[in-house]
Amino acid sequence: MHQPLTYEVNGDAIREERMQAGLTQTELARRADITPRYVSHLENGTRRHMGPKTYRRLRKALNATDERLRLTPPRPTEDPPHPAERE
Repeated sequence: MHQPLTYEVNGDAIREERMQAGLTQTELARRADITPRYVSHLENGTRRHMGPKTYRRLRKALNATDERLRLTPPRPTEDPPHPAERE
């Protein structure tokens, strides 16, 4: 089963990084080329998964690390093969 690659992000860390940078949600949204509403949803936990392009823009706009912003490693694009199928 194929699933798109997504990143699970830490909304509290996004908010903290934004505030440390002295940015409003609107300013961060503009820098990351996303909407202020999307930033709000990320920060309050309504949205927790982001596509790779959007995630990279957000990370760059915040000048933050993956370790700081992500909760878990990215989900794979497909389920790993069953052990019997690898042989």
